[in-house]
Amino acid sequence: MSANAFSAPRKQAAASLWLDAWYRLRKNRAAVASLFFIILLILFVAFAPMLGLPSPLNQDLGRMNENPSADHWLGTDELGRDFLSRIVYGGQVSLLVGLAVQIATASIGMLLGLLAGFYGGTVDTLIMRVVDTMYAFPPFLFAVFMAAILPPSVWSIILVLVLVGWPWEARVTRGLVLSLKEREFVTAARVVGASNWRIMLKHILPNSLSPIIVGFSIGIAGTIMAESGLSFLGIGIRPPTPSWGGMIDKGRLFLQVYPHLAIFPSVALALTVLAFNFLGDGLRDALDPRMRRD
Repeated sequence: MSANAFSAPRKQAAASLWLDAWYRLRKNRAAVASLFFIILLILFVAFAPMLGLPSPLNQDLGRMNENPSADHWLGTDELGRDFLSRIVYGGQVSLLVGLAVQIATASIGMLLGLLAGFYGGTVDTLIMRVVDTMYAFPPFLFAVFMAAILPPSVWSIILVLVLVGWPWEARVTRGLVLSLKEREFVTAARVVGASNWRIMLKHILPNSLSPIIVGFSIGIAGTIMAESGLSFLGIGIRPPTPSWGGMIDKGRLFLQVYPHLAIFPSVALALTVLAFNFLGDGLRDALDPRMRRD
């Protein structure tokens, strides 16, 4: 019997599972609202140059620290820069960092986790000893140390957060592979002569995607928080590039007299992080029926 004889029913079952997951996700109002918020946010920041906003770097020293008005909907900052524009472009930075870090982290972690879990032995030992070594350092302190010694740039922050994040992804993927590689469908694939790489990529990895997708969504929220935390400490995204964490850091100095400088970026950060967390929670419930709440 050929591998194609097994693939068609399995593909139909997988499609049915994803369709059922979508139906369950739609019943979670918080997750659906979060999904729409995230889509709107991505569209808003992606097409920011078409919105007619002034440059986030343009200074007007004659209009410093203005309150929200018709000319500047969210007011201006301590250098007279349009605050709405800086929040929107700061959102570009946060989403770029969040998505780039999670894509790189998931790619590296899944590859190493697949190899460690599937082959075991020396390969597993080598990869997991590297993971254990990375876990020996407190993640945020390691990120602070690396960010302090690397040249200040968005890509340096992405590199730092990828170094911090990939061990967790590798460990999760390894655990999933260990639980799947002895299942019947893997044995059937071996019987029909499928190669190791085909088994990993076509049989094991697709069955591991549910928790990885959930982790991806929640990981974006954590990454955005980490980037904002580094920027707040002054070792993340450096001025004049707008960053929500850096804006909150500057705004707290004027909190008593110009509270909008701290409130607006804090609200943007909080809503974005909550949206990704709610979406991740909804995906967890949708992809695992046992976690579904009545």
